[in-house]
Amino acid sequence: MAARDLDLMSLERRVEALLAPFAAKGSPGCTIGIVRDGALVLHRSAGLASIEHEVPVGPSTTFRIASVTKQFTCAAALLLAEDGVLSPEDDLAAFIPELPDLGARVTVDHVMRNTSGIRDMLELMRLGGLDLSDACTGADLLAAICRQRGLNFAPGSRFLYSNSGFFLLGLAVERAAGMPLGAFLEQRIFTPLGMTRTRLTPTTSELVPGLATGYLPATGNFTRAAHGFALGGEGGLVSCVEDLALWARNYETGRVGGPALVEALQQRARFTNGALNLYARGLEAGEHRGVPTIGHGGLWPGYKTAFLRAPAERLAVIVITNHGGADPGAIAAQVLEAALAGTAGLTPVPPLPAHAALEAMTGRWVNAGEGASFDVFLDPAGQPMARSHGVPFALAPLPDGALTARRGVFCFTLRPAGAALEVEADAGQRSVFQRAPAEAAMPENLPGRYACAELGTEWTIGDDRRVSARGPHAVGGPWRLEPVAPGLLRMHVPGSLFDTWYDIRLLPGGALEANGARARRLVFERIS
Repeated sequence: MAARDLDLMSLERRVEALLAPFAAKGSPGCTIGIVRDGALVLHRSAGLASIEHEVPVGPSTTFRIASVTKQFTCAAALLLAEDGVLSPEDDLAAFIPELPDLGARVTVDHVMRNTSGIRDMLELMRLGGLDLSDACTGADLLAAICRQRGLNFAPGSRFLYSNSGFFLLGLAVERAAGMPLGAFLEQRIFTPLGMTRTRLTPTTSELVPGLATGYLPATGNFTRAAHGFALGGEGGLVSCVEDLALWARNYETGRVGGPALVEALQQRARFTNGALNLYARGLEAGEHRGVPTIGHGGLWPGYKTAFLRAPAERLAVIVITNHGGADPGAIAAQVLEAALAGTAGLTPVPPLPAHAALEAMTGRWVNAGEGASFDVFLDPAGQPMARSHGVPFALAPLPDGALTARRGVFCFTLRPAGAALEVEADAGQRSVFQRAPAEAAMPENLPGRYACAELGTEWTIGDDRRVSARGPHAVGGPWRLEPVAPGLLRMHVPGSLFDTWYDIRLLPGGALEANGARARRLVFERIS
């Protein structure tokens, strides 16, 4: 497809319509930028950077961009590779000797591509009782990773998003470069590109000029988002639309790093079984109606970001908000749809399956052998949705009648298989889920004490079937247990970002196995 001229007047009307909800009195804000041929051709904002002080979001308002940081951390590592001091094929432990023997060699490239199998540190801390609103240092996070003695899977064999990997990548960059990650990014990327309002903030207590306050929806109002975790290569950047537009331009010009860096960041690789990974290096590959896209989202309490590029169209869309209930990914997709209006060759959107077929897929589904469960439901508008580990996400139709996730590179495709559902996940892996029984009994022998050495945590299950956690840094709970199927429970864990659940599998001998979205097969042995 050849790139066509943008109808900026129509685009401006569409952007203003998308921003209208944020213009309501007392609403957090949102800012949208459109980049074409490396130039910020449209930038509009609405809402408040500070509700308390009634400060509006302006052109240079900064926000925490969370996981959009990951591509910058990868860029730093790749620049060091060009310098000859680091290679993507290096063993990660060469830079972080504190890492234990995890049973397999993990490379720098594995962590850049989310194929390392290293369990996610945020999940590890949550299972030990810490919420994102609690204080947690970088040393605490490293210690949690170093307590691990196993992986989610063999490196290179699967995809699973891991903040741990990019946290460790940031440390590797610091040690290879001989300077803090923020200083390296400033020296090698931000200053050369003129990104004057972008910086790494290792702690959320650091004062940042022009930073919007993050808000979460509360009953009829908003509350200030609380977050106390240290931030690094996985999500520590603060930036703005104007600066991210300069970064989008670099993908066109290669001013920093040249074409080699641009290519390396966007280069996809294959899993060990030959399937192609949708995750490149800190970037998610996708498509919008047949138009290839690449980018990343960012999520932190009170802040959300979408950085989406359509390289063939020389187009980028940037959406940042301090409204914790907004969906910048959906907004970015609608802006891109408007920008592509009239483009020849767009793939039509497949229709939804018939309502009866959708209804047949709704309900609770389990695979007790894998220790996994999910729910499928229809929203009030009749659109199919799924919920995995408590997190809801939209499902989109495929031409063959299947439903697939709209969550970046989170691979989750559902197909009817008789009375069951076949789930296709990352690396083309398929498994069958059965409908959960209408009622499931709570095991009688659950009360007691359990310990997990890899978490440094003890759980106590009371007669009320609620879990209290005592970890290295906090006491958590009580968390409600819910029977789902024979041998499978859900443990409901409210949080400042999500109210999640962990699938708990009952193992022979009385042990429990906890499985989360990004940390799996954590065994709690019964100790009394």
